[in-house]
Amino acid sequence: MAVTTPARKARPGGRGKRAPPPAVAPAAFIRENTRLAAVPVVPTIRLHMAHQATGLWRLAAESGDPDPPPPYWAFPWAGGLALARYLTDHPEAVSGRRVFDLGSGSGLVAIAAAKAGATHVSAADIDPYALGAIPLNAAANDVSIEVVAGDVTRAAPPPADILTVGDLFYERPLARRVSAFLDRCRAAGMTVLVGDPRRRYLPTGRLTKLAEYVVPDVGEVEAAARNPSAVFAWTSIRE
Repeated sequence: MAVTTPARKARPGGRGKRAPPPAVAPAAFIRENTRLAAVPVVPTIRLHMAHQATGLWRLAAESGDPDPPPPYWAFPWAGGLALARYLTDHPEAVSGRRVFDLGSGSGLVAIAAAKAGATHVSAADIDPYALGAIPLNAAANDVSIEVVAGDVTRAAPPPADILTVGDLFYERPLARRVSAFLDRCRAAGMTVLVGDPRRRYLPTGRLTKLAEYVVPDVGEVEAAARNPSAVFAWTSIRE
């Protein structure tokens, strides 16, 4: 099974390094360089996404960073797509509950949770362009999302009933840190839902599969190759 594995993803929850301050206003940059379109597999949600004519890689030149984080917030990722589809198919999983989306990127999963009837949805990220994309995408889908800036994986569990986590297990140190955070959230009584196309460091022994979908992975906005991506329930060591 071929799975696209990113080299580095600077996502909240603490992937990669923190992005430098943006050289241009994120909201203006996103409007200028993306196209609002329906999401593959979840067409009821629209996102500002990259396309063939996009100028997103101007970020590298404008940031002043010789190794800038990729604009992952401009693409749907396989794990997030699976989670968003799952919440669309099973709104009872989050309806009437508080949801916290870790490493939110574009806000796709957070938007799906809000549309499914969650009472309050928070979306966390560290990248300033992701933090700009989330409210733009929320507005495009007529939902309200609280944006949380910063790496929360070293903090106490957030005040939520459900934690959603997509595509955070591609690198060993990050996977270890996220796993520890998920364990703290489970110990606090939260339900943890993980979306992932079985990337290399996904701790499969800690997971119970709930559903599986065939989806495109990051960067495949025009959707040629598709691969399985699953939604799992995270279980604590004692469960």
